Amino acid sequence: FRLALPGCSDSLALHFSTRSMAEYDALHQKLIQHGQDHVLKHWPDLNEDEKAAFAADLETIDFDAMAKQFESAMAGAAGGKLDEFMKPLPAETIGQASAFPSTPDMQAWFDEGLKLIAQGKVAALLLAGGQGTRLGSPNPKGMYPLGLPSGKTLYHLQADRILRLQAMAKAKHGSDCVIPWYIMTSNATLEQTRTYFKANKYFGLEESNVFFFKQYFIPCLSDTGKLMLNSKSSIARAPDGNGGLYRALRDFGPLADMRKRGIEHVHVYCVDNILVKVANPIFIGFCATMEAPAGALVVPKAEPDEKVGVVCQVNEKFQVVEYSEISETTANQRNADGSLTYSAGNICNHYFSRQFLEMCGEREDELTHHVARKKIPVLTEEGKVEKPDANNGIKLEKFVFDVFQFASKLGVLEVSRDSSFSPLKNAPGAANGTADHCRQDFYALNRKYLAAAGAKFTVAGAELPLEKMGSAEAVEVSALKSYMGEDLEEAVAAGSPFSKYPVLIE
Repeated sequence: FRLALPGCSDSLALHFSTRSMAEYDALHQKLIQHGQDHVLKHWPDLNEDEKAAFAADLETIDFDAMAKQFESAMAGAAGGKLDEFMKPLPAETIGQASAFPSTPDMQAWFDEGLKLIAQGKVAALLLAGGQGTRLGSPNPKGMYPLGLPSGKTLYHLQADRILRLQAMAKAKHGSDCVIPWYIMTSNATLEQTRTYFKANKYFGLEESNVFFFKQYFIPCLSDTGKLMLNSKSSIARAPDGNGGLYRALRDFGPLADMRKRGIEHVHVYCVDNILVKVANPIFIGFCATMEAPAGALVVPKAEPDEKVGVVCQVNEKFQVVEYSEISETTANQRNADGSLTYSAGNICNHYFSRQFLEMCGEREDELTHHVARKKIPVLTEEGKVEKPDANNGIKLEKFVFDVFQFASKLGVLEVSRDSSFSPLKNAPGAANGTADHCRQDFYALNRKYLAAAGAKFTVAGAELPLEKMGSAEAVEVSALKSYMGEDLEEAVAAGSPFSKYPVLIE
């Protein structure tokens, strides 16, 4: 286990604790110069240690850069719709990987991806900064109890998929191999995630092949660009969005580790998708075959007003355009065959070559922040911390797909929603994105895998077709047994027809 942490050196607090009044005055003048001296309102109330720590924190802020980032983000937020600058991706440039069983093209891509895994050239990179707040949980999303027969969480399911791919690559190509797993957390999720992995013995993975690192924690701002206090001696901060990945990769060690290992292909994905195919050989093989430095898995939009970004071109550069940036007319635009013109729905499932990631680290400052209006706990005039009922401030964020603009070629691969995308977003009782919805999608996919291997399912002695089965007919196939439906004939021969639920095949 290795951990990379941003922040101050151990000696810095000591240095500030002994600094002179003149040095404090210099900091005060800097704050006045940038219109941020309001943060010292409670300075007289602080003891010497609190003053030293607060001063150290303020000294880490590049106020000129922060002001420019705020101005560009606000200008972008006021930019309006992008319709006139947009162009859809040509249909012939989008690969198709929705079929089951696999088409010859899909099998060829899978074989290429598995070969690269066997050669030790593939890594998985998990964006795991999300907290379970919206789920009603104090834990990171990856630890949320899904209610599966096995009791496994998202972290555990994903680890199983890595183990299975390593075993498949060894079986086909005859040598041991490793898919290193890089896990980017936030300040809020790091310690719990690290402890959870350690307590579960890294789910069977080697500790040395799991690399935790944190994204940066940057100041929250008011609508006028002012720092916000969340105590008398600290400013409100928040993660810099999943697009902070590139700076974190550069600064905290993962890229150097990838170079040392000889990694050339990296699969980047979000933690909340129960169906994610970690280190997806089909996707890796597709992008590698077309020599694309970056790639995106997409699903067809379910409806014109679905709240999902679309992959397209803007001013001749690749971009994900958010649903709020497109007019209703453009969102409803259709092709001659009746399909949506802008239908390539982004699911935060991406491919990058290592060389491209290195370039993104060098050009990270070219990326514009986005404005996220949030309810930010702040210090009141009475000196108490209070969470407002309405949005009161701004978090500046970058998105992981913002770097598509740097790509000379983008590998776009369309997959089916029922086999690839079911994100955990909401607490029980919501209309979508709950653990119940995720379980249903997970069970349905596993039933399809078993049925393709010849399985039958019965209830009260009568055979039940797949389309009639629901959450009561829970079926879980461990990824340690099958990554995407392969090698299930023996389990089917031993258990079919399945009549007692839940069915758990490990």
